Amino acid sequence: MKLNVAVAQFSPAVLDLKGSVAKACKIIESAGKQKVRVLAFPETWIPVYPLWSDMGSYSQWGNEAAMKLYRRLHDNSIALDSPELRRIGAACRKAKLHLVLGVNERSGKSIYNALLFFNDKGELIGHHRKLVPTFGERLVWGYGDASGLRTYDTPFGRLGGLICWEHWMPIPRHLLHTEGEIVHVAAWPHGKEMHQIASRHYAFEGRCFVLAAAMYVEKEMFPRSYEFASELKDLPEVLIAGGSSIIGPDGSYIVEPVLGGEGLIVAEIETERAVEESLTLDVGGHYSRPDLFDVSVRRPHRAVV
Repeated sequence: MKLNVAVAQFSPAVLDLKGSVAKACKIIESAGKQKVRVLAFPETWIPVYPLWSDMGSYSQWGNEAAMKLYRRLHDNSIALDSPELRRIGAACRKAKLHLVLGVNERSGKSIYNALLFFNDKGELIGHHRKLVPTFGERLVWGYGDASGLRTYDTPFGRLGGLICWEHWMPIPRHLLHTEGEIVHVAAWPHGKEMHQIASRHYAFEGRCFVLAAAMYVEKEMFPRSYEFASELKDLPEVLIAGGSSIIGPDGSYIVEPVLGGEGLIVAEIETERAVEESLTLDVGGHYSRPDLFDVSVRRPHRAVV
């Protein structure tokens, strides 16, 4: 089957939930007009990746700016049962496309790094929270679980996704590979070299197409009243330069990394290639040894109490 896939390399409306949702819907509409059937957004695109988590001053105990930033991010994160979520679903239905969207998810007083999966009917069919926030991210996000660590059936084959450094976690990769993934979304904040290596490795190992999604953010996009303003002065004009790419099931680029601006990155793929490349390697099938190795996962979501 031939179909158009795309990566949305755009900035969100930084720290603005309603503005980010409105922009997402416009991007979805544009993708639909280009006959895109799978659209991928970067990690925590709504309402922005919290890049201040990498700055030492914000890790200090009792830092007032860090607490205010957390509240601002929390207030502009998306909730699963919300009008904003339904608006995105309606846009997917109208555009007749499948969407994988990276968000900051608000749940109670906590925030999680999540991927949301919508089908072309506008239904939320999947929800995965990042298993382990990386390094400074632990100051912002809670830990996810394996309840959403799976792929989803679509007319073009199994669709899945992982978030950022989950691509260096062998067991989560293996779990998705064993489900016969055809299209995979690798959600990143930016597409630097090691992220490209991980995305290409995933495509080669899983014999699947990979949409490696990265965002584009300039410091002028941050609100003037933002608590991060003083640190922004010393940073380059472009904070996150993109670097999105589309990769084939042999690990080679279909679209090489795109740097330096916003845009919808579109490519036509032929899903049969994923099967053809599996002649030599299928880690969820003929290139596996279940008689020697046992892999298990605890999938059910566990409530705090």
